[in-house]
Amino acid sequence: CLLGRNIKAIQASQVPVRTDQIDDELEMTMVCHRPEGLEQLEAQTNFTKRELQILYRGFKNECPSGVVDEETFKHIYAQFFPHGDASTYAHYLFNAFDTTNNGSIKFEEFVMGLSTLLRGTMREKLEWTFHLYDINNDGYINREEMTEIVRAIYDMMGKYTYPALKGDVPKQHVDAFFQKMDKNKAGVVTLEEFIVACQEDEMMMRSMQLFENVM
Repeated sequence: CLLGRNIKAIQASQVPVRTDQIDDELEMTMVCHRPEGLEQLEAQTNFTKRELQILYRGFKNECPSGVVDEETFKHIYAQFFPHGDASTYAHYLFNAFDTTNNGSIKFEEFVMGLSTLLRGTMREKLEWTFHLYDINNDGYINREEMTEIVRAIYDMMGKYTYPALKGDVPKQHVDAFFQKMDKNKAGVVTLEEFIVACQEDEMMMRSMQLFENVM
């Protein structure tokens, strides 16, 4: 998918990229969006200028206009999960990257999110994950929100889901997490409760960061 291709490009690319060419491209006003300069993004992220060049080239190839809308994002994502329905999960992932809530992801938003996921501290990664699960952005995760994300992941994996999806599996999954996270039985999980619970339980940490494996 768009994310996976760019991650692999960072890890495996051996093809030289002309710095002057990329800088010239970044200075051009594109159809929908003019990205910030590489130096500014280098200061704001955990990527080197070289890595940002690779990311920009991949992003531009997929999204020549300089931005990606939700339908395009879903289409790209769905190609890598042909045995399931990735549309719902892609919707939530798109919203997590769309930090300005304007219905499109700019290159800056993309690399800022990717920087957190790949190079951020554990707390930064957990904060990003919390934001993904906090669908209505009210600062809490309730059972319905967590169930939505868990079910979306099961739907996306399709027949390769393990254990095989049954009607009550997402609910059981969520109930187990809430029992550990919602210590005061308030019916919602705060950011700090989420972080503490994940840090104290390695299995929960892996489960909560499952999205990293389906990028």
